[in-house]
Amino acid sequence: MRSELRSERLLLRQWRDSDRLPFRQLNADPRVMEFMPELLTAEASDALLDRAQKHFSRHGFGPFAVEVLDTGSFIGFVGLSVPAFDAHFMPAVEIGWRLAFEYWGKGLATEGARTALGFGFHDLGLEDVVSFTVPANQRSRRVMDKLGMTHDPRDDFDHPNLPEGHSLRRHVLYRIKR
Repeated sequence: MRSELRSERLLLRQWRDSDRLPFRQLNADPRVMEFMPELLTAEASDALLDRAQKHFSRHGFGPFAVEVLDTGSFIGFVGLSVPAFDAHFMPAVEIGWRLAFEYWGKGLATEGARTALGFGFHDLGLEDVVSFTVPANQRSRRVMDKLGMTHDPRDDFDHPNLPEGHSLRRHVLYRIKR
């Protein structure tokens, strides 16, 4: 298990207790959470961080905490995970990201995701990786496009963890092969 990855501007690393407060702030920001079912309470944010740490222990990979190399600032997460639901494309490994609003529009999600994909394909030997979001999340879809991921509308799905009729239930699925 790799404990950290580096790109030109980012350090993808294991989580620290000092990440809890800025992660809570990120998960309580309505701009960051626009396409998520709800803002996270401090307890829910901490539980998500704990699940990320456990994912590394269980799978040897997971969502890395991300910091900017030249400042050491924690800015969110980027990494690989096994989705915790059943869908037509499972089993699969997903790439995902969530960055603090002030770091949007700088290419950092794409840079971090490229680094995580390289780790997945070269170190872990993954054959393919998926990513998904709601159709309206154009920022994340642009990152997926920049990564070279492809979207086939026939793969789109209703997220099974959201109830019938929920405005965020429909998801687009993107894929990339090694």
